[in-house]
Amino acid sequence: MTSGVSDSGTAVPRRRVKRAAVLAATAVVTLNVWTGSPLLALWVGSRVENASTSAGPSMPAIAAVVVVMALTSWVLLRVLSRLQDAYASLLGRPTRKYRSTWLRSMRAERGEWAREHDPDARATAIEIVVIVVVVVAVAAFEIWFFFYSPSPIDQRSGR
Repeated sequence: MTSGVSDSGTAVPRRRVKRAAVLAATAVVTLNVWTGSPLLALWVGSRVENASTSAGPSMPAIAAVVVVMALTSWVLLRVLSRLQDAYASLLGRPTRKYRSTWLRSMRAERGEWAREHDPDARATAIEIVVIVVVVVAVAAFEIWFFFYSPSPIDQRSGR
């Protein structure tokens, strides 16, 4: 039983399923940072705006959008942090104060060989999922903006 496999041989597949679930949850949360948070903030702002009878956007509606978006984005980023800790514990790595590779100081670099063989010097699976979701979200926005959004000049659909 030293290999981490139970008598029925299901411990390793369950761990893989849990890791896959954490990565899937990471993708959903990351996508909601880009879409869910702004949409919820705009919806709340529209409800505040409907309550007032002004012709243009009111300051309470704008403030509601800013506050709701800031709070929901902060909560989603905290959830991402918790998911990263959960993934590390599923891998058997200690959860510690984590600093992303791209945020580390260049003064502390130890040379190419040390970086290549340092497991913390590479992007983790969580970071890769976040990067992929962000790239897909930006690409989807650009495709929508350039090909499907209505033109403000002649009111046609598409550009």
